[in-house]
Amino acid sequence: MKMEEMVLISVDDHITEPGNMYEQHLSGEALATAPKLLTLPNGTNLWEYQGKKIPSVGLNAVVGRPPEEYGMEPTSFAQLREGCYDVHARVKDMNINGMAASLNFASYAGIDGGLFIGAPDKGQALTHLRAYNDWHVDEWCGAYPSRFIPCGLLPLWDMDATVAELKRLADKGCYAVSVNDNPTARGLPSIHNAYWDPMYKAAADNGTVLCLHIGQGNASPHPSMETPIEAWITTMPMAVSLGAADWLNLAALQQYPSLRIALSESGIGWIPYLIERADFSHGQHKAWTHSEAIFKGRKPSDVFKQHFLSCFIDDAFGLKNVDAIGIDNIAYECDYPHSDTLWPHAPERLWETIAHLNDEQIDKITHLNAMRDFRFEPFQHQAREELTVAALRRKAAEEGVDVSLKSSGGAAPLAEGEQARPVTSGDIVNMFRAHAEAA
Repeated sequence: MKMEEMVLISVDDHITEPGNMYEQHLSGEALATAPKLLTLPNGTNLWEYQGKKIPSVGLNAVVGRPPEEYGMEPTSFAQLREGCYDVHARVKDMNINGMAASLNFASYAGIDGGLFIGAPDKGQALTHLRAYNDWHVDEWCGAYPSRFIPCGLLPLWDMDATVAELKRLADKGCYAVSVNDNPTARGLPSIHNAYWDPMYKAAADNGTVLCLHIGQGNASPHPSMETPIEAWITTMPMAVSLGAADWLNLAALQQYPSLRIALSESGIGWIPYLIERADFSHGQHKAWTHSEAIFKGRKPSDVFKQHFLSCFIDDAFGLKNVDAIGIDNIAYECDYPHSDTLWPHAPERLWETIAHLNDEQIDKITHLNAMRDFRFEPFQHQAREELTVAALRRKAAEEGVDVSLKSSGGAAPLAEGEQARPVTSGDIVNMFRAHAEAA
């Protein structure tokens, strides 16, 4: 296989939702009370919902900007590359990056739907969450069925409504939902509480994957306010290991053999040691922890390989150890439009790290595992040869996709006499506060 022949499916990208997203799905009071995208006098955009204001800040939509300008901006749609919020422009950006298909997570609503989970009026929240899903499935993903894997949100504060929405989404062809890896962070019961049993059963019955995205419940901590921010960024994927260990000990995995868990934006290099350590811990401690009630004679590593899918942006070490992880448990991600994305050169870097594998292994990692778990069949809509890296880039050339970097004013200038220094956690916290106060 050559790099140009790969078919790439990204199982972790993100949407910056447009302000008109509810107009085709709600009317009357429901539309009047839906989340609103506002523009402040200084040009900054923010979302407002049930008294809460959500500034558009952070390293969440910096694609196409000079790296020197990364930081707490962009703060307005005027600073964004169009592919962040326009589905037609997104597909063009996927083409130039050789990306056949993409699973997209929410932004302002919270990757796990936290905005709706925390809303005071739960009746309105349920209405608006369902409308969000309708927009995501019908408009965003529905515009290009061969190019997008739909991923829904759930009203996790109400288990009956959660089960109903999971089934409704499955009926619409959506077999992925985003949930918090540690729902106690949202004031909900732990994943081991019987409260969640109906959701686990419904997910297994409908073939729906539970996606646990980085940074929602078990977020990577900032060691101190003086810690350089790169230390935090470095540990982000490894923070997923906390949730992975917790879910690996979930009794429901024994009850529902087909239940699949996706560790989203997780990286894979840390997994061999985690499951090795889990096996050791189980063997060493099961006599007094009574964990046999969970694992029933199986090793945790076997449970991991049966139930978990992990993805990576750039992970040469993990790709040298695919046998220890499980070739059926690995998928690729692009992370567009976040600051870790390698757009528009993702295939080149991926090929450097994956070329040592055989064709079958490459196909599983780049698209077959994603197709299997998310019940996604792009080749029903487009021929495989139309979705290779080479074919998509030829199309992008015809479309004249511009990949030149666009500045929104340059890097923030230093104050008089100030020396450049590493950005710290404290700097980021203060910038968050400043944006929140402006909102």
